[in-house]
Amino acid sequence: MKFRHRLLLPLLAALGAAAPAVVQAQDNWPSRPIEFLGGFPNGSGVDIYARRIAEPLSRALGVPVVVNNRVGAGGNIASAYAANARPDGYLMLFGTAGTHAINATLYRRLPFDPMRDVTHIAHLGDVPNVLITSMQHRPQYTDCAALVADAKARPGALNYASTGNGASTHLAGALFASRAGIDMLHIPFPGQGPAMASLLGGQTDLFFNQVGPSVGMIRQGAVRGLGVTTPQRLAALPDVPTIAEACNLPGFESTTWYGVFGPPGLPQPIQMRLNAEIRKIIEAPEFRDWLVNNQGIAPSTVRTPEEFRRVHEQDIARWGEVVRAAGAQVD
Repeated sequence: MKFRHRLLLPLLAALGAAAPAVVQAQDNWPSRPIEFLGGFPNGSGVDIYARRIAEPLSRALGVPVVVNNRVGAGGNIASAYAANARPDGYLMLFGTAGTHAINATLYRRLPFDPMRDVTHIAHLGDVPNVLITSMQHRPQYTDCAALVADAKARPGALNYASTGNGASTHLAGALFASRAGIDMLHIPFPGQGPAMASLLGGQTDLFFNQVGPSVGMIRQGAVRGLGVTTPQRLAALPDVPTIAEACNLPGFESTTWYGVFGPPGLPQPIQMRLNAEIRKIIEAPEFRDWLVNNQGIAPSTVRTPEEFRRVHEQDIARWGEVVRAAGAQVD
């Protein structure tokens, strides 16, 4: 027994010395730049929001907050990287309902667990889509009724672009086709830029894009907004009706969310500090105005990490039903 005690004493001493070091690291946080990681290309809705919030967050924390994107596999590359990162507060993941709710059912295998391999930090708002067509190449679609009538007259002739299999832009289109009783071909693209280019070039007929990247194109007259996927019209696009009213599809709704995650095991003091600072930023009048009037994003009413966790858990089940109904699957 004495021999065992002699072996244990150095180990206990080492553990005792390590504990103050961990506490001190948390007390000194942050002391160097923080990486804000996204899983989608520059110019995507995720990227636009991440860069907008990074500057005021940097000022609040007193260190640079740098936005980087690890693009690919529907956001799974960035999500897997964050899931295996050190939980020291120097890497945050800009996640979405797509990466952490839709993908849970869409992919047969994931290199991370969307629920367990995160620390919930802050819900950033609900993100709608808008149904758009090219003003140059599809001028006949003056409203949603004209589009639906054409699709019914020519089953399978129309197609729609998306930002990838299982993305909100795909599932909104699949839900629309199902509810409207029409048959359309889904054409996935690797991101918002290529999908928009296909629409503007006339290769695709329509696109359920996120509102943020679409607002400028609609205001410039390059594309026509036929309907938004929210229950009410949006301040950012006041002249665009809802899909429910424009397409005679009562109750139609398709929105997702953005959120900030940390790696699993992030210390609670860092989690709560980040939550508090992010809440201050997104609740400030100027930032809320940008969200509502420029991005069409509904400001978040989900305040705490625990509330965010519950929304996340419910959405895995909700989107799972939509994915299965759409028959979408990615290996």
